[in-house]
Amino acid sequence: MAVINSETLLLNETEKMLVRQAGSIVHYPKGHVIFSAGEISDRVYLIESGWVKIYRLSTDGRRVTVGSIRSPGEMMGLAETLWGGERTCFAGAINDASLVVVGKNKFEELLAVQPFLAIKIAKLLGARMREAESIIHEMVCWQAPGRLALMLLKMGERCGVETKNGIKINLPLTHEEIACMVGTSRQTVTSLLSTFKQEKSIVLEGREINIVNPDKLARWIV
Repeated sequence: MAVINSETLLLNETEKMLVRQAGSIVHYPKGHVIFSAGEISDRVYLIESGWVKIYRLSTDGRRVTVGSIRSPGEMMGLAETLWGGERTCFAGAINDASLVVVGKNKFEELLAVQPFLAIKIAKLLGARMREAESIIHEMVCWQAPGRLALMLLKMGERCGVETKNGIKINLPLTHEEIACMVGTSRQTVTSLLSTFKQEKSIVLEGREINIVNPDKLARWIV
């Protein structure tokens, strides 16, 4: 299982302060499209609160999540903005979110005068490249049960909260959203979650998922 150090993905307080000074805060309600495929890549974003999914549209209109869900403290829209051209993906607010928006020119000026921040962004992009390569490998080589189990374990690491019932994934996702993240159908996700529940790897409480036996869940990753 490829594990990306969260310190590589998240900005520290000093780095976030610099980005805030260069941009302005914008609030997005749940479900709002923050940017769309085909738009000119002329700004980057720092997530202050809330969670954002990066996705593409399939030929049948399904939202296929690509990469990881972006969390508070992360930046997004970086690669396309620094490279130039049109965006190829959509970004949507999973819940109410607040983001710092920085224009391309201001962001490049910031990186020029703050080399340590430029190095941090380079490391972040490198980590995401490795993560993307890992996701491709998982999609090609692993069956749906392994992909779902790995996704749950990764989400537990990134947004999990220790409770008396195990590791609570503190991000309520629909079965359809989970299906888009692991490349399978909603029905398959529902069936697999039921299987994981029956074997006591997880506990389901409404849309909340608690991982109670990570080792047993990890056995599906083959």
